[in-house]
Order: sequence, then C-alpha cells, then structure tokens
Amino acid sequence: MLCFLLLVYYLSSSTCSELLRRHRRNWIIDSYSIEEEHKGPFPYELGKIDIDRDYVIYFNLNGHGVDKEPKGVLSINSTSGTIWVHKAVDYEARPQLELKFQARRADSTIDTRLGVEISILDINDNPPRFDKDQFDISVPEDQAQGYLGMTMVASDKDKSGTPNSTFHYEIKSVSPKPADSEFFIEKTGSITFKGCLDHEASKKISIVIEVKDHGEVVSLSSSATVVIHVQDSNDHLPTISGQTGPDKVKEETKGSSPLRLHVTDQDTRNSPAWRARFTIHGDEGGHFKIETDPVTNDGILTVVKPLDFEKGAQRELSISVENEIPYFFCKVKERTSSGPWTVESSKGDHASAAQPHTVNVTIEVEDVNDPPKFRESVKKTVVKENAPTGTWLGNVTAVDKDSSHTNTFVYKVGHDPADWVTVDPHTGNITTVKRPDRESPFVVNGVYTVILHAVDNGEPPLTGTCTLQIYVIDQNDNAPQPEVQHFDVCMSNMSTTANITASDLDGDPFGGPFTFELLGDVKGKWKLRPSYGYTAGLVKEPGLYAGQHKIDLKITDMQGEFGVYNLSVTVCDCSLSANCRTQRKTAAKADFGAIGIVFASLLALLFVMLMAIICSHKKEFTVLEMESAGNTLLKSNTEKPGTDCKVTA
Repeated sequence: MLCFLLLVYYLSSSTCSELLRRHRRNWIIDSYSIEEEHKGPFPYELGKIDIDRDYVIYFNLNGHGVDKEPKGVLSINSTSGTIWVHKAVDYEARPQLELKFQARRADSTIDTRLGVEISILDINDNPPRFDKDQFDISVPEDQAQGYLGMTMVASDKDKSGTPNSTFHYEIKSVSPKPADSEFFIEKTGSITFKGCLDHEASKKISIVIEVKDHGEVVSLSSSATVVIHVQDSNDHLPTISGQTGPDKVKEETKGSSPLRLHVTDQDTRNSPAWRARFTIHGDEGGHFKIETDPVTNDGILTVVKPLDFEKGAQRELSISVENEIPYFFCKVKERTSSGPWTVESSKGDHASAAQPHTVNVTIEVEDVNDPPKFRESVKKTVVKENAPTGTWLGNVTAVDKDSSHTNTFVYKVGHDPADWVTVDPHTGNITTVKRPDRESPFVVNGVYTVILHAVDNGEPPLTGTCTLQIYVIDQNDNAPQPEVQHFDVCMSNMSTTANITASDLDGDPFGGPFTFELLGDVKGKWKLRPSYGYTAGLVKEPGLYAGQHKIDLKITDMQGEFGVYNLSVTVCDCSLSANCRTQRKTAAKADFGAIGIVFASLLALLFVMLMAIICSHKKEFTVLEMESAGNTLLKSNTEKPGTDCKVTA
C-alpha cells in the first residue's frame, strides 16, 4: 500500500489580506494509499480536494506524473477537484512526484497556488543481485584453511533501510564436493573453507551462492557461481625411477655425460612443483655437476673436472632429487563443529621433514695413456760463462703413471735457441755442447732457457715438458770499447771538446766506470778531461791545424781488461756549417757544380769557333800569338796548413 500525502505551503505572490482571508476558510485535504506497480483497472479515483469558497473554483494540476516524466500518471477534474490515477508507478524510477496545484476563479485569476509532493511507497519488486553471474578465483593447493581471498558483494534497488533491501548470503551447492574440505560464506560475503584442498582430486570447484532479501510480503533472491581454480602445489615428492648411460668416463677428460637419471612426479607437468632439482653428495674434488633436462625432467650428470684413474678406478656418488618449490602436505585429523578443523600440515605445528629420494651411483674411470710428468716443472742450474764443452748442468727426472717401469719414455731437447746443451735420452743428464756466452742475444737477464721433453711410447705418444733455466755466471771476456770511432772538432783559438762514450758487454763488476788514456805524441795537440767514467772529454789544443787526425785511445775497465782503438778526428771551421760533415758535403756539391759550369763553357766556345770557321770567306789561317810574362814560371811549392778542410772522410 502507498500513502498519498499533499503538503501545502503558501506562495509569495499572495497578499497579506489574501493570506488572512484564506486562513479563515477551511481547506479539506485527505490522505490516500496506493500500491507501487498497481494492477488497475485504470483510471481509478485517488481522492478529492475540497476548498470552502463562496464562488466557483476551477482546479489545475501539473508537474511530475502529469506533464513531466513519468507523464500521464495523474489527472484532476477541473471542476470537482477529483484526482485520478491512470497507470502504475515505479518507486525505483522516481520515489517522489513533485507537482504544482492551482485554484482559479471564474475570471481566471488565481485563488490558490500550492506546491504538492507525492511520496511513492516501495514494494519488494527487486531481488538483490551480484555484479555478474560468475566469479573466478585461483587458490594454491597449499592454502591454509580460512579466508579464500574472495568476498561476494550484492545490491538491492528497493528502498534502503527496509526489509525489502536487506538480504543475506547462502551457499546452495558445491560441485564437485571435496572429501576433505567444506566451504562457508560469512555475513559479510567472505568465502572461507575448512580442511585441505586437493588439486589432484578437484582442480576446479564450482560454488553456487544465493543472496535473498527479507521482504515481508514476498522474499526475492538471485544467485551467482564462484569457480575456484585449485593451483597445484608440491604435494608429491619426486622419485628417481631409473637411470641410463654407460656409467663410465675416461680419465683426464671433461664434458662427457656418463649418466642420466629419470624422475617420476605426480604434480602438474612443467610447473615448479614438477621440475626436478638434483644434488650430488660425496663428490670430493668437485669433478661432477648435474643439470635438469627442461623437457624430460631427467638429471644429466656431467664431468666438469678431469678424473685420475691412478687415484681410483671408481667414484661412488649419491644423488638426491627435490622440486623447485618446497614439499607440502595436508591431512584432516578431526572435523570440529566450530572453529577450524584439526589438520596435519607441513606448514603447521605437525610439520614433518620429508626426506628427498636418494640413489647411489657408481662411475667407472677408464685408464688412458697419461703423459710423463717431470718431478720439477722448472729446473734451475748455474754455469760459468765460457765453461768447456761437456760441462754437466744437472739431471731431470720424469715419471709415467701408466707404468711402474722408468724406461717407457725418453728425454729430448725440445727448444734450445743457441744449441748449447744435450740431454741423455735415458738418464736425463744434461751437458753442454757449446761454450756458454753470457753476452748471447738469447740470454735474458743472465738466464738462458731450454725446453726439455719426456716422450712415452704410447699410442699416440704423449709428451711431458720441463723448463730448464741456466743462470750464466759472467766473466770479464769483453774489453770496453767506444760507441763511435769518428769525431768532428771545430776550429777555435780556444780549447774545444768532443765527448767519447764507452761501453762494455760484461756486467758488473766487469764493466765501468772506465779509465781513458791517450797514446803516442799528443802533447800540445790533444788531452782528456775528464779521463774517468763512462764518457771522456777529448780536448783539442788551440794551435792544432785543420784536417784529419788519427789518435790512439786506450780504454780500461774496473778489472784491468782494456782495448786500444785508433780514432779518426776531423778538425774544421764550423762557422760555415753546423759540423764538419755538413761542410764536406757542401764542398763536394760545390766542386761538382764548378766542373759542370766549366764543361758547359767549353761546349759553348767550341760551338762559336765552329760557326766562325763556317762563316769565314778567307782560306788563310792566322796564327794567334800568345803573350808571356817575361817567360818566367812562378814557383808555388810552399807547404803550409790550409783551412779548406777538403779531406776524404
């Protein structure tokens, strides 16, 4: 039922006298009831408005329900004031109709103007509903009992705060119904469960949830389906079901795979609960690794560090297998009427350590030909420089692990850059075949290096290597010598100096500093300053003439070993060029130029004379007379030093 209520208020357009006059008259306004979604028949009379007047009044009604949406619901008889209902109204579309009522006199002037609000009473004509018909959630199999992470939310369009819009949730069905779990929905719409989930038993669980309102006349409801996708967890331990492979590996090799382990696991294929992870136990020395085949889930054992047959013909290993995620289990122990059920779980207080499956494997190590091995990979020895041929330098020893005999291999010289040594093929004795020379270019920092081999008679032959380092003791077998033996000295009225630098191939203490000494008649011509050290100063005396000179120089090292050298010294005027060599080259170029000019002049003179003869008409020849200066020859045989410095280098 609906109540129809007219709320009357005065309008500001009325005058004070009119208001007073209206207060003194009676307005009769009744209340009515109407049902939402009334079935009719239409139209039916809702009520009548009576106004006490001494004159005729005409009534008019407009607004929502008349000429505004919802249009055509109400009308009023203009003379009687009777209100008629023409069709049903919907509370959810418009819970209240706002209208304007007017009463006019016969001359069309307004007698009364009223604002009218009609409230529509709700009926329970809408069931509560969810946002959609199906909800999907994913839950891991190892989810602990309690809240599932899903809350249902429904709404009702009926009037808020009434029984028509209040509702409750209820689980109507669960399919398939799990044996070890039970589902509930709280007043708030939260979905919970008790017990254990089992992916293998129920990968998908459909729960039908009904929402029902509390309508007094009729109760309405709707439902939705919640689909729970149970994600597989690791509730099955992997087991090693077999193995294939040769179970053998050759010694001193790596990269081979002697074994493949096969695994069985009931969890979902290619999931972290299914993928295997292997562990090797007892691998002292770290010779093996094991990897998981991503397709078959097999464990592939691989040699990563070469094995030695002589240290054992077999390797005993144990290999265990687990999954990428920890093992989980859940078992219902007691179903209680209130509170969570009693369960035994790997995540609870009753957790038990599940031991991974482990197998023992034996890997055979096959013997192969090993190369001989020297007891010393680097052999050091000492010899004096210039030691006589046949000097014993020491002995090298190698062993062959493949045989107890020592004569299964021979010693050889692998690399001897200057061919100094030889090695006895059976004893390993090393002797010299040349005199050692510390100044050899193959001696580096006083050490001469030889590579020795030990070659066995296997198939194929294998070779062991040893480095022989010979430390050569230096002897004073080299005299010091000047770095250059030609010098230039400039002419000067004062003493000039040229530097003479010496070196010695021998090392300390057989080298410098050196003592320099001039030999022969050098008084008034040359002297040394300084005469001790690595460089001596050759000083030219002022009166020495230009030209090329030879001097003898003795250089002595700290141990008295010396050498005498004949040095060539050129003295010249350096004012024309930077040094004597440049001057000599310039002079030579000038000589060649002068000769060229003379030769060209002679050719020109011959050409002129030839033309004169051809052009002359006389057949007589005139003898030319040559004049002499008293027929006297001038003598020029004075020998005196010059300054032209035209010497042959």
